[in-house]
Amino acid sequence: MNSPEQRPPLPLFTRETAAMKARAAEDAWNSCDPQRVSLAYTEDSRWRNRADFITGRAEIVTFLTRKWTREQDYRLIKEVWAHEGNRIAVRFAYEWHDDSGHWYRSYGNENWEFDEHGLMRTRHASINDLPIKESERKFHWDRSAPRPADHPGLSTLGL
Repeated sequence: MNSPEQRPPLPLFTRETAAMKARAAEDAWNSCDPQRVSLAYTEDSRWRNRADFITGRAEIVTFLTRKWTREQDYRLIKEVWAHEGNRIAVRFAYEWHDDSGHWYRSYGNENWEFDEHGLMRTRHASINDLPIKESERKFHWDRSAPRPADHPGLSTLGL
């Protein structure tokens, strides 16, 4: 590759650019498009996602394809917890149901490290699943579009 891929905003992150980076990640993940999501990571990106250890874009695509086959009607909200230099910590929650129609809210934290081009090279995710009733869902927006700007975030929802 002649010129490196750029994925603005680039480090060093400010509060504003960290929030922009988290929202861009949220929008990409809510697309449930593994190929689109994988392009935000370095070619050799390393992940720990629960008990899965993933390296590189091809493994990311395989992992996310499997994830979104299982986690249907997926809706995610991310919120910046902290940032410094080329690192961002986010907390998140997402809602989904399995193929039997059982709903879950999954909570967690992610630690991200970016290269100088704004591509994520390291992602550590810790996630817990909580069974919920469909009536307890809090994330309601059209799946064909990103979360609307006026939809409450995690703090507003008390999550």
